[in-house]
Amino acid sequence: MKKIFPYLFLLYGTLSFAQLEKGFVYVQDVIPDLDVELRYNTSNNFVGKPIHGYQSNKLILTKETAERLKLVHEELQQQNLCLKVYDGYRPQRAVNHFIVWAKDLNDTVNKQVFYPKVEKRNLFKEQYIASRSGHSRGSTVDLTIINGNTGEALDMGSPFDFFGQESWVNYENITETQKRNRQLLQKVMLKHGFRNYPKEWWHFTLRWEPFPKTYFDFLVE
Repeated sequence: MKKIFPYLFLLYGTLSFAQLEKGFVYVQDVIPDLDVELRYNTSNNFVGKPIHGYQSNKLILTKETAERLKLVHEELQQQNLCLKVYDGYRPQRAVNHFIVWAKDLNDTVNKQVFYPKVEKRNLFKEQYIASRSGHSRGSTVDLTIINGNTGEALDMGSPFDFFGQESWVNYENITETQKRNRQLLQKVMLKHGFRNYPKEWWHFTLRWEPFPKTYFDFLVE
């Protein structure tokens, strides 16, 4: 029996990783101490319920993205800071869930938290919701910086996934501390090969991503 157990472990271990598409990794295998809180696996998001396709708090990204993110994380740790990730790879079925939700104008359960100044009917027009997301290509990540001792997120001037100008990278009507925090995140991410999205301070995509035209739909599990 002693010879069988290692075989079974290898077998089931292989099966667990076979769920991923080739070229993708579980990021915490690359960055074991990374803080991950996939908001779409919870009800703490603009929809107000877990999103289709998210079945665990497992952060998945392309291998190249995870390796670059590790460099960011290690540089921040030199300042007693760390990364916290809110989303990475996002199945297309999750994007479809957003689309269906956005068309239901009566469902505004989390409006006051996430989009108080935007009419739900305008979410498509103002490009807060789209039919395709770079996240589904596996090399886009939403994140912030946290204090290495307390785990508390640095004040960026607006919450993650807040729909409004307050979330624009260069929004001026925030404090100097909030501006410095945003600039720190931008600087370290851009240094290690990511490009930002000007309307979301938390959103970054790996330059020269490996699947620039492929939108995946495997589960986050």
